[in-house]
Amino acid sequence: MYRFLLTRQWVILTLIALVLVPSMVELGFWQFHRHERRVAQNGLIADSLAAAPVPVEELTSPGHTVPRADYWRTARATGTFDTGGEVVVRRRTNAEDRVGFHVLTPLVLADGRAVLVNRGWVPFGADQTAFPEVPAPPRGTVTVTGRLKADETTGTSGIKDLAGLPPRQVMLISSAQQAERLDREVLGGYLELTEPQSGAEGPEQIPAPDHDSIGAHMAYAVQWWLFAAGVPVGWVVLVRRELRDRAAARRPGTPEPAPAAG
Repeated sequence: MYRFLLTRQWVILTLIALVLVPSMVELGFWQFHRHERRVAQNGLIADSLAAAPVPVEELTSPGHTVPRADYWRTARATGTFDTGGEVVVRRRTNAEDRVGFHVLTPLVLADGRAVLVNRGWVPFGADQTAFPEVPAPPRGTVTVTGRLKADETTGTSGIKDLAGLPPRQVMLISSAQQAERLDREVLGGYLELTEPQSGAEGPEQIPAPDHDSIGAHMAYAVQWWLFAAGVPVGWVVLVRRELRDRAAARRPGTPEPAPAAG
């Protein structure tokens, strides 16, 4: 009765079903793991933002790679801004997805070392190869607070580090690159400025990271698993339909089914 399952058509259909089920299950777990990572990332950001500010020197040092556990930690630094060492970071967007620059200004600490401070976003000027108009930072000794971030690389950011850029323009925020350019020790990573507020005249400050949304990864995972469950159900339905059609064709007086087109 089930000999038809050995025909070429049904063997191919069964093999396709056997391939689809594990593939869809694996895709579901892929989305589930993305959901888990998103939840863990949100928890890390929330904990880091809620932690009390600490001196930046306690979290990083020259050549230090900021670990994931310290991402977004609120840190404080006291020093003077070095506007002569200021650069802008190309192809950065603001909260409204407008493309412009991030303003990266070294803050020179009392011991002569520096920490990079991302003061925020400014728009492109008429000439994108020229250094944009950047509002000056506070003069004299100042204490700043910001979110600690790791140095950017092409691998982590997906941004290519292009050569031949206009003067004082960079593609990536790299403490090692800036240490070489400034000829001074620079703490690893950088601070994303939160205090003091830049105000209406200053660069547009970078908003806090979103740590409430978890995305649709869990819904996608469930969707893939439902698809995986539906494949064998659909296969059984097709088998039963084939059995019913064959049984009906064997009854006396039942007309022969019309041949398929083509």
